[in-house]
Amino acid sequence: MKNRAIFIIAGVAFVLAVSVTVFSARTQKAASKQGSSTASAAQPEPLIAGPGRVEPVTEDIKIGSELSGKLRSVLVEEGDAIHKGQVLAVLENDDYRAEVSAAAAQVSTREAALRKVINGARSQERSEALSSARAAEAVMVNSLSEKERREKLFAAGVISREEMEHAQREYNVAKANYQETVEHHSLIDDHAREEDVALAQADLQLAKAQLADAQAKFDKTLIKSPIDGTVLRKHHRNGESVSNSSTVPDPILTVGDKGVLRVRVDVDETDVNRVRVGQKAYVTADAFGDRKFWGRVVRVGEQLGPKNVRTDEPTERVDRKILETLVELDKGAEIPVGLRVDAYIVGVPAQVAQAEPPAR
Repeated sequence: MKNRAIFIIAGVAFVLAVSVTVFSARTQKAASKQGSSTASAAQPEPLIAGPGRVEPVTEDIKIGSELSGKLRSVLVEEGDAIHKGQVLAVLENDDYRAEVSAAAAQVSTREAALRKVINGARSQERSEALSSARAAEAVMVNSLSEKERREKLFAAGVISREEMEHAQREYNVAKANYQETVEHHSLIDDHAREEDVALAQADLQLAKAQLADAQAKFDKTLIKSPIDGTVLRKHHRNGESVSNSSTVPDPILTVGDKGVLRVRVDVDETDVNRVRVGQKAYVTADAFGDRKFWGRVVRVGEQLGPKNVRTDEPTERVDRKILETLVELDKGAEIPVGLRVDAYIVGVPAQVAQAEPPAR
């Protein structure tokens, strides 16, 4: 009996020991998990920092002239809102305007010539030609009668051979004159020849081409806006000369669409594997203190290159390669175009970056 009681007490003690051990293990595991979650939540998300420069969504568009000349007027000022197709500046163009007028007059002349060829002679000219033919016919008939009468008189020995031959010559002349007037009337009364019409049409097309060329040159003296946007910089004033050179650009104005602003960020080559399209980002600038301008990555470059933005840090390494990345700021951000800023892209952890290929 005594042994049985000892056995029961030992069993109860064993069960209690096992329960305490399991409870302790679970408590430690839960505490460990809670501590890990707290540490993870407290750890800030990794940031990819780099210098950048603010630009409009269209980038800077430098507007120049296709023709060299003197500016008659520049019609806008810096900060003005502009519309696509709006005339922003005008070159001196009196000579080009005169060329357009001369070419337009030439077109009118060629059109009239074509109508004349197609319509032929006027009714008065036709009537005049017909009357001339009839008069020549009457003269020819009269000459024929006189020739026949002289031949009979010559046969009867009344007149000499010379008089008979004279009558013959007059008839021949009258007959030739009649044939000439008949051909003239036929020419005036007939339709225009195909080759005459084609020649007149070709002359008209040439005149129209010359007018289009003159108009195109005149239009180039009107400097128009290619976009809806804002005038960012005015490089020339009224009366200044501008040149059209492929080697030495000479812009008149710089324009851009500031409705949406972007920041072109230099991402260091050591961070390129942690940049993705769609990542959140923000920029700061000394001029705005601690204010953050938020946005997102909209484009990641395909090729490494030299730095675009230089900082004032004496320890900056200029030999490092960068990946050009575009961050589009949220609407409503008001930052001067061209301002140098510090950009911060909310990156992905290194282990995730190694597991996933970068999005483009």
